[in-house]
Amino acid sequence: MTTSAPRLEADGLVELSIGGMTCASCAARIEKKLNRMDGVEATVNYATEKARVAYGPGVAVEDLIATVERTGYTAELPPPPAAPAPEPTEAREPDALRDRLLISAVLGLPVVLLSMVPALQFTHWQWLAFALTGPIVVHGGLPFHRAAWTNARHGAATMDTLVSLGTLAAFGWSCWALFLGHAGLPGMHHSFSLSVGASDPAGALYLETAAGVTVLILLGRYLEARAKRRAGAALHSLLDLGAKDVTVLRGGREVRVPVAELAVGMRFVVRPGEKIATDGTVVEGGSAVDASMLTGESVPVEVGVGDSVTGATVNAGGRLVVEATRVGADTQLARMAQLVEDAQNGKAAAQRLADRISAVFVPAVVLIALAVLVAWLLATDSSTEAFTAAVAVLIIACPCALGLATPTALMVGTGRGAQLGILIEGPEALETTRRVDTVLLDKTGTVTTGRMTLLAVHTAEGVTEAEALRLAGALEHASEHPVADAIASAALERTGELPPVRDFRSLPGLGVQGVVDGRTVAAGREALLTSWPPALVEAKAAAEAAGRTAIAVGWDGEARAVLEVADAVKPTSAEA
Repeated sequence: MTTSAPRLEADGLVELSIGGMTCASCAARIEKKLNRMDGVEATVNYATEKARVAYGPGVAVEDLIATVERTGYTAELPPPPAAPAPEPTEAREPDALRDRLLISAVLGLPVVLLSMVPALQFTHWQWLAFALTGPIVVHGGLPFHRAAWTNARHGAATMDTLVSLGTLAAFGWSCWALFLGHAGLPGMHHSFSLSVGASDPAGALYLETAAGVTVLILLGRYLEARAKRRAGAALHSLLDLGAKDVTVLRGGREVRVPVAELAVGMRFVVRPGEKIATDGTVVEGGSAVDASMLTGESVPVEVGVGDSVTGATVNAGGRLVVEATRVGADTQLARMAQLVEDAQNGKAAAQRLADRISAVFVPAVVLIALAVLVAWLLATDSSTEAFTAAVAVLIIACPCALGLATPTALMVGTGRGAQLGILIEGPEALETTRRVDTVLLDKTGTVTTGRMTLLAVHTAEGVTEAEALRLAGALEHASEHPVADAIASAALERTGELPPVRDFRSLPGLGVQGVVDGRTVAAGREALLTSWPPALVEAKAAAEAAGRTAIAVGWDGEARAVLEVADAVKPTSAEA
């Protein structure tokens, strides 16, 4: 498909996008052909439509691509990260299959009803059934026939060979019976019986078999393609967590550019509420960074000059200037995505077993069908019964569940895990979980909600809980910090209304300050307030000892309350 890949003299690892695969035996054939090359070790995954190939000196990427193409399929290198990726074929495949399925189902339903229900069989009904079945077999079954022909030209047989042989044999027999036999005569009736008995082969029709099987296999392929697309979407959603644009500093000016233009050493600005574009080091400013998507920890991390920050985390506080240290595929988010993709592309032991069976499955089924045909002819001397039995063998063996179930389940498991913050290192790790008898849980976001919640309020003598919450909530309502949001939400819920704030100031590393109801209110760290009643000192120490975040609230320089904020335990955690 492409011949521009450079010839590599050193050992290498490449991932190829494979096109034209329609079942697990296709993947097994490609894998077998690649592994026959000297110095090549390949793994082909039907579900992800990718081949991961390790090759030694003297082997070039174009040699690998040529081998795949000689096998009857297409192969290409994935586009570079900076290039705009076209809509993947697997994203369009379910839509094309759905349209083909709907057309075939609408045409096929009358055929099945007319063939199975004698009461509906009017004069010349068989010709209407024939007219409806033709487009189903030709148009609906075109993907199977095309794939079967392509594989036949390369001396191979796949699951599509079974589908194509079975449906064409059923339709071909029916055409012979209609045009050359007795099935086309007016008033012909097609009875339906659960028992096997001799019948006139020249009057037997199998139109409902050709139509029904085509529709059912199309339905299976559509469901498979949709499962693959959903599993792939999980990986894309992980990559979508990153920022799309970034404000870089050029000659003292701020310029908005796409993230793809970032390079190591460039400096960029991150305003409150924005995602950090890439991994880097803070060179100016201080803020709190919400890294919950990466660590699960709901409490933001305070960062200042010299601290490292990670791409896709959110700046929850002040303005930051960051110098990029890693970009593109080197970032932590990209490496997480690569870990998920590696897990999806790998093969579990059960999948390797299924692939080995798939490689010999189709030829074995064809031989069995021929043996059944000969055996029934010898035993019954009825060509109708012999043909029916042989086609049944082909049709029943058609579904690709054997080779697709394991890789699709692996894709769905690893992709959904990534969405929920669970990174699975590989297929073996997922497969061995069936033997797990002990589970160790980190509390944050696992047994807790992953969201900060106000748990307790301690007040000084003469200060009511409602008053402290009202003033603290009004002040924190003006802040974007997740802890501030928890306090403001609780205050609004308990007091009903929050007063306005004047002269609001965010104090990096300390907290916030402003004027509420004529009082200068401060909320944040202990250093903001100079006078502390003993009861509040004890309450603050107890909260911190319990692993909670203690927020000091006071006015006129004196501490008036301590608010306990923490990641609350989920109501269902104990039961789980």
